[in-house]
Amino acid sequence: MKKLLTIALMALSMTANAQEKEKKTLIELPQWVKNIKFSGYGMLQYQGQDPEGEHSNTFNLRLARFILDGKIGDFDWRAQIQGTNVKGPGEPTVQMIDLYAEWRRFPEFKIRAGQFKRAFTYENPTNPITQGWYAYANVINNLSGFGDRTGEKSSGGRDIGIQFSGDLFPNASGRRLFHYQIGVYNGEGINQKDKDNKKDIIGGVWVMPIKGLRIGAFGWTGTRGELTMTKTDGSTVTIESARKNRYALSAEYDKDEYTFRAEYLHSQGLGAKEMLGDKADGWYAFGIVPVIKSKLHAKARYQTYRDNKEWNRAKTMYEIGCNYYFTKNLQVNLEYARVNDRTLAKHNYNFVDVQFDFRF
Repeated sequence: MKKLLTIALMALSMTANAQEKEKKTLIELPQWVKNIKFSGYGMLQYQGQDPEGEHSNTFNLRLARFILDGKIGDFDWRAQIQGTNVKGPGEPTVQMIDLYAEWRRFPEFKIRAGQFKRAFTYENPTNPITQGWYAYANVINNLSGFGDRTGEKSSGGRDIGIQFSGDLFPNASGRRLFHYQIGVYNGEGINQKDKDNKKDIIGGVWVMPIKGLRIGAFGWTGTRGELTMTKTDGSTVTIESARKNRYALSAEYDKDEYTFRAEYLHSQGLGAKEMLGDKADGWYAFGIVPVIKSKLHAKARYQTYRDNKEWNRAKTMYEIGCNYYFTKNLQVNLEYARVNDRTLAKHNYNFVDVQFDFRF
């Protein structure tokens, strides 16, 4: 019995020593590593439309995103990679879309540097999976740095630069009533160096008089370093430092799953096609409301884009649909639109879009 007891004590002693040794060999990870968060999402799509002579319907891999977020002291940072069929089916594009750090010690004054969303409009900064529609409004796509009318490659509303922003004037409950943001950018879109050593300056301000409501205005002045314009005879000409001057007026109410937003955008500056002239504008308004809280939302949107600021080239869409959430990480979006495109011989046609989105 004594022998068995001795062996048991020796075994316990050896186990304790081994555990102590193992503890000593463990490496304590620094806090900034522990703060790293990995996430992402995918968006699958079916789309059909029937303009005269150009009927189409197709399944599509809209996009996939992989995101790293982190925090180091007073700095937040993000790295985001996207894969998409932005050039069309069979021509996928994989690229870095976000890479920035932001100093956030004070809510009144923050500094962000790197590649990120331009400080222009309310809709531009919204995430595709939470934006609520088959795509951003046509005026946002053309005048906020997505597939821009200047011919800039699709940049998801982003550019490389530095931005200053802040929230001021807290009320009695601590909610801040005024926001400002101003950024200096290359003016060429994502993953592009400045081609003319001239910078874009973009800024915006808004007031928030009641919870959920914000009313604002934005301005943008700058250049496109090299703008290749197609002339009416089919030839092309490259213009250096093509001027861009734009503004936007915006209003939004977003509270308790009710979202209403309207924006008007105006642009002055040459586009990629000579026939369009140097002016363009557009607007949209939408509402998304809960039918079943956190489960089913109904939606309607009206939008118009005029790529020459004339009605003879206006494209207007009247859209209705719904978004259904199986869980907070799994949703399906349905949408129907009646389209009036003045550039077509037969202006009116139908459009449908179905998207299946998931997060991880």
